[in-house]
This record gives sequence, C-alpha cells and structure tokens, in this order.
Amino acid sequence: MSQALERDYEIGAEIGRGRFGVVRRCKSVVTGEEFALKSTDKRLLADVLDRECAEREAKLHFRAAAGNPHAAQIHAAYEDEEWVHLVLEMLDGPDLCDRIAARAGMPFAETEAAAVVATLAEAVAACHRRGIAHRDVKPDNVLFDEMGRLKLADFGSAECFVDADGDWVPMTGIVGTPWYVAPEVVAGREYGEKVDVWSVGVVMYMMLAGGVPPFYGETATETFEAVARANLRFPPRIFRSVSPAAKDLMRRMLCKDVTRRFSAEQVLRHPWITSGGMSPVEETIRDPSLSMERRGGSLLGLCT
Repeated sequence: MSQALERDYEIGAEIGRGRFGVVRRCKSVVTGEEFALKSTDKRLLADVLDRECAEREAKLHFRAAAGNPHAAQIHAAYEDEEWVHLVLEMLDGPDLCDRIAARAGMPFAETEAAAVVATLAEAVAACHRRGIAHRDVKPDNVLFDEMGRLKLADFGSAECFVDADGDWVPMTGIVGTPWYVAPEVVAGREYGEKVDVWSVGVVMYMMLAGGVPPFYGETATETFEAVARANLRFPPRIFRSVSPAAKDLMRRMLCKDVTRRFSAEQVLRHPWITSGGMSPVEETIRDPSLSMERRGGSLLGLCT
C-alpha cells in the first residue's frame, strides 16, 4: 500500500472485488469524509490492453468527471510498484443491475426508463464532448448517490478518441462486456465513440424488457455472434405495451450501421426522451434535428 495513501486516508473494509483488484472504504484523515478506494493489482495485468487501460484510467476519469454531475467523481490517485489506487466518490447503494434484478422480470415503466436513459445519455454525451469514450457502459456501472442521482462509474476501459490537434482518431481493441459491446468492436475493426450509444441502447432495451438483453447466447462466443448479426427484435409478448417512440429510439441506438446510429446528443433530442417517455410516435420520427451530424467543432487538447 502506498505510504502517501496511508498518510492521507484511513483504509477500511472491503466492499467489492473484481478481476484485477479490490474496492474498500476509506476516510480522509483531514476531513473525515468517506470515499471508495479502488485498488488495481498491476501484477495481474498480463494483457497489454489491460495494462494500457490501467495506466490511463486516472487521467481519463479526471477529465471525464470534471464538471460532469452524472459521472462518479474521482478525488485522488496514487501509484506504487504493484498497485494503482483511485479515491472515488462513495456510491454504495444498489446499482442499476441490482434495480433491474429486484424487479424479478417486471419491466420499468417508460417514464422511469426514460429518466434513467436521459441521464445516462447526458453522462455519455458529456464524456464525448471531452473526447473520451467510456467503452463499458452497462447496468453494473450505473450507480446512484444517496439522493438517487445517477452516476456513470468505472472508467477502467475508457479511451481518448481525439489527438493533440483535436482531430478524431479511431479506437481499437476488444473491450467491454459481451451483452453490451457494439458489433464493430466484436468485428475487431476500428471504431468510434458511438460504441457507448449502442451500450446505452442495450441498457434501455433491458429496462423495458424486464432484464432480457437484445443479443445473447449461452456462451460469450455465442453472444458475440448474436451481437455481430445485430438482428434487433421486439418480441410481442414482452414489448406489446411498449410505445412506438421507445422502439424507434432503440432502433436508432442499436443500429449496426455506425453512420446511421445516433450520437449521444441525438438521443437527448429524441421525442421519447424530451417527453419523459410519454410521447406516442406512430411512425418514423422526421425531426430534421435528428438527421446524422457531421463531425465538427474542435476538441483541441482534451486528451493531451
């Protein structure tokens, strides 16, 4: 454990554990404020991509969370020869995965789902404005604070998609979680920030389907194959009462053709979102503001 970390924080009980590390409670020696301490064991990072993600996580998390009320905040980072330690906002309530599971197959009301999707899309859009893609959006990483406010967490797979000149650059590498990963990632191609929009679309689908994902298989390989096919269906027994507007938005988010897939900003302008999940749309939305956007604006220096 880093000496500087132990000087600044009292380390408490373990509250979670993952493939590469552990999460504990910690408390500031100066203020007494409680935080979550995420510790990644660098010795377990045998894969080059995993090591690269761990090395840049703190930097990208700081950038993504700064001024972003819908991202879990990071307060400090420490590193020694064996560990990377991140001091994070304490969010120990049920995550969205827990909330979906607690409903035991019952779907969320569209108004409830729209509130979550809108805030999650805004969290993602704020990251994208900073030139950062999360790359692992899923219910487990959608947390809530004590006031019930949504916070996007775990930037361990995040990547920057702009260069020092502010130009868009493609990302590579198969990262993320099988149910939520986009087809272009599975295909091993270069990809952009819209992989996050695909993942938000999967989250939306699951909320309205009682936890059933749109693409899945018995194994990770079968799930990847289903994602690659991207054959989006709305089984009547599950989606009979779901509005055409909600289905329209999901089709636009879960679109295999990346050039036609919505950006996070476009998601926020869709009538299902702007109406709070109460807008009946009987045919394809034709709002000109929802047409495909060309890349524009400068992201100069965001990730340098």
